[in-house]
Amino acid sequence: MPFTEQTLQFLTENRLRDSKEWFNEHKEDYRRLVLEPMQELVGKLTPTMLDIDPQFTTEPKVDKTICRIWRDTRYSKDKSRYRENMWLIFKRGKMHGTQVPGLYFEISPSGFCYGGGFYSPSTDYMNTLRKLILEGDAVAKKAMKAYKEQSVFTLEGEKFKRPRYPNAPEEQRRWLELRGIHFEAESRDAGLLFSDALADKLCEDFRHLAPIYQFLLHTSQILHEKELQRPALL
Repeated sequence: MPFTEQTLQFLTENRLRDSKEWFNEHKEDYRRLVLEPMQELVGKLTPTMLDIDPQFTTEPKVDKTICRIWRDTRYSKDKSRYRENMWLIFKRGKMHGTQVPGLYFEISPSGFCYGGGFYSPSTDYMNTLRKLILEGDAVAKKAMKAYKEQSVFTLEGEKFKRPRYPNAPEEQRRWLELRGIHFEAESRDAGLLFSDALADKLCEDFRHLAPIYQFLLHTSQILHEKELQRPALL
């Protein structure tokens, strides 16, 4: 079953009430309106995701590809128990790890977004990515060409306060001047969100991201190899 207007209403009310008791009384609504559509979407996206990366985790379960509806508030100033957004992600290994990139979809009362990249890449990762771009790495070139030829996703990420690569070509500077990196498309198209056509649209667009994802993964693999070569501390 696709998402519905009731899905968004449930997410909104659950967040506003922020009550464990209310949520427990409406667990069936959560399952029917939120969890099952997320699981169905994971299943529909899986063949395309495995074409992009055969090592993606694809189990349509919470904490495998689907986020929890309750929040971890240990390190957050916002102590709300429940979130009003729900997301799924395809990546290698554990869904909460930050060592490798992923491809994601997120729904909230304001619409939906989808894309790929990192939530919080390390400084070493970004330094490795920049080095590959500056050296003319073939996988990097293919990714930048793919980004230039598509019009769905926007390159996002916090920029340095002061330019660090003022003499680099503009096409490279878009990537080099970022402290983090992800690619995102946003939509408020309720007709698409509430239809069976959503999965087909996402699959079509995610294929545009495949060369970009491969470069982000390529960077992770090179960084991992470097870390393995570092001498162990005695």
